[in-house]
Amino acid sequence: MKGASPVSRVKQAEIEIDTWLQGHFDDDTGAFRTVLQRRIHGSPLLLDNLDRPLAVLADYCRDVCASDYLLEELVREADVEWGRAMDERPYFERVGSRPDANDPYTVESVREALGGALAQLPDTTK
Repeated sequence: MKGASPVSRVKQAEIEIDTWLQGHFDDDTGAFRTVLQRRIHGSPLLLDNLDRPLAVLADYCRDVCASDYLLEELVREADVEWGRAMDERPYFERVGSRPDANDPYTVESVREALGGALAQLPDTTK
């Protein structure tokens, strides 16, 4: 084991994603970042691409942006995490209603945040 890292490849990939999110992802409360990390850490997508963790993050962002269902579920989970962290009742969007002005995570704001992350991530389509 001489010269090998004591940190597993999985943990190294997770740390790379976490570090990138911390430095490039604007999230005041950190609830959304926490949900992203929870969904990506240990996922089959990450485990199948340990040598390309930022490509995994980009693929995940693209997948969520391409699916209204996945996007809405991500927003709902971020709202729950925010409520837990702030010890407040979370805001949930209702179909056909405008989002609450105090809601930190709306479908549109999360879509924009994921798009912004994709714009900053290295080109992983090659």
